[in-house]
Amino acid sequence: MSAGSNSLSIVFDDAALNNLLAELGDGAKEAVRPAAQAGAEVLYQEVKRNLEKRSESKTGNLLSAIYQVYSKDNSSESSATYHVSWNARKAPHGHLVEYGYKQRYRVVYNAKKKRFFTLKDQPLPVPKDVPAQPFIRPAQAKFGDALAAAEAEVLKRLAGQQ
Repeated sequence: MSAGSNSLSIVFDDAALNNLLAELGDGAKEAVRPAAQAGAEVLYQEVKRNLEKRSESKTGNLLSAIYQVYSKDNSSESSATYHVSWNARKAPHGHLVEYGYKQRYRVVYNAKKKRFFTLKDQPLPVPKDVPAQPFIRPAQAKFGDALAAAEAEVLKRLAGQQ
């Protein structure tokens, strides 16, 4: 997974998949992007599942901000990169959920606007620690499944060519 400036990056070692592609030759080059997408899909679904399990959402903005996208800039003929993260414009609070924070001011929810507002003129008497509810980092546990999905996609596509 990778991310923008308001997110985080997770790099996973795809050496085993690259070795498999090298062994399979030119036919495998056409399977690179679909294989990478298959692996990214596993991680994307896990991130969404983690968020649904760990977070009490009032608006659903963070869940709807989760995305996966192909990165042309970080890809080549023999490798494909997908970013799995959240859209920080739709959900600028994503890092607060992922890492936790110290709440220093009163926060209110405006149901009409479906938004939270921090009242900076109303400090809390004692700051409150809000624990992290990570949803991106635990998805690393699914790297093996992501790699298996990518390998299965390569093999499926190569079997269809023969």
